Amino acid sequence: MSDSEQKPVVVGVDGSPSAQAALRWAADEARRRGVPLAVISAWYREPGIIIGPLPAEIGMELTPERLEAAQHAVLNHAVKDVTDVELRTVVVHGDPRTELTSASANAELLVVGNRGHGPIVEAILGSVSSYCVHHAQCPVVVVKEPRPPREEHAEVPRPPLTPGPLL
Repeated sequence: MSDSEQKPVVVGVDGSPSAQAALRWAADEARRRGVPLAVISAWYREPGIIIGPLPAEIGMELTPERLEAAQHAVLNHAVKDVTDVELRTVVVHGDPRTELTSASANAELLVVGNRGHGPIVEAILGSVSSYCVHHAQCPVVVVKEPRPPREEHAEVPRPPLTPGPLL
């Protein structure tokens, strides 16, 4: 990257609601800063994740070519409404944690979503956002997954709380 080239805001997308929220935030920030937006989608197939026999139909969907094509579709869908910013999109093969932190070396800012998994899932899968916060070479913004809108209910009168069953 030359000295005259602007460093982009980099955002990781994977098709999740939190990644979409991160993309919207990152696009707004790139517009505000007047810099490009680099949208990265990483695909990675853990070799040991499949245990036991699989139906042929599922096995055919797990080829590297199909996985990469699916990731391109996720990326294209994610950025379809992004406008008014210089957009750079890239699909990479590799662990999202290392790919995003590698991209942070030439970024002004790294933005990732946080799915908010519980501690057990985080221990098994690892947290991309946590890894990026600890290993990125630029500032990192973690955007929480949006909560679904609450339905408005009329206030229902409730009986007073009692210390136990009424006899």
